[in-house]
Amino acid sequence: MSEPKVFLATSEFLPNLDQDEQDLPDALRDRGIEPVIAVWNDPSVDWSAADLVVVRSVRDYARYPKEFNDWAKSIPRIANSAPTMEWNMDKHYMQDFEKLGLPIVPTTWLEPEDKLTKQQIHSRFPSHGDFVIKPAVSSGGRGTGRYTATDAKSRSDAILHAQYELEAGRSVMVQRYLEDIEISGETSLIYLNGLSAYSVQKEPMLHPRYRNPRDSGVMEEIARSAEASEESWRWGERIRLGLHQHIKNKTGRDELLLFNRVDIVRGAPDSPEEFYIMEISLIDGSLYLSANPEHLNRFADAIQMRAFL
Repeated sequence: MSEPKVFLATSEFLPNLDQDEQDLPDALRDRGIEPVIAVWNDPSVDWSAADLVVVRSVRDYARYPKEFNDWAKSIPRIANSAPTMEWNMDKHYMQDFEKLGLPIVPTTWLEPEDKLTKQQIHSRFPSHGDFVIKPAVSSGGRGTGRYTATDAKSRSDAILHAQYELEAGRSVMVQRYLEDIEISGETSLIYLNGLSAYSVQKEPMLHPRYRNPRDSGVMEEIARSAEASEESWRWGERIRLGLHQHIKNKTGRDELLLFNRVDIVRGAPDSPEEFYIMEISLIDGSLYLSANPEHLNRFADAIQMRAFL
């Protein structure tokens, strides 16, 4: 029996995968798998030769959403599935979680078709505290900025930021900055083939004057391997079940997700919620493989299980 070929899809900006995933090909070879690193929109790649395509360092998918979706739909065996990635690409998916009764970060949505004036944008910002502006479709934190509601200059910059995204036809998210992130950080729970695998703790990234323009590099994350509390895993399980329920409702069948990263933050003592969902990553979000050798081994094992099916 020949070795199964697993194509690791990446972008032209990361032709050898993201640094966090550099050891993944060797880990797959150790498991009897032939890894092939290929740029997703390279027309010379014969994707039909793959026994499985694993989407990883496709950091540019948000620049070419239609092309990326068309490409993903053309691949017979791709993880995660094309419909699931298409849904996860646009952060309006957070509204689906809200409908399921799951707590998301308080968000105001600004839509290009509403043709909002500068004053109308201004009126939708919080009246106190810090807040974050980001496009609904982005990867690696591009287009994200943190602003202060009570600072006139910061508020003016936020208006310009929102206008820039809206004029480009992109939906904009205005989210309250959860101060508890400064205290306890953000927890990422990683699920592989539907099972809880490991977790990391991430340090706060959005300092008060943080800006990451749309065309700048990927946001740098500082994460360390850390066992999440039983409470965090309980929250994560609620989210995981909600995610699978949504997929089943939408497609008529459940999906065994190869990878699923759930980002949560604990609610403040005076918050109405125990926790908030920050993000669900089913496309290119980091799995923090280099934070602990066991993370790499578990992901390689998960791919091995799917490649030999």
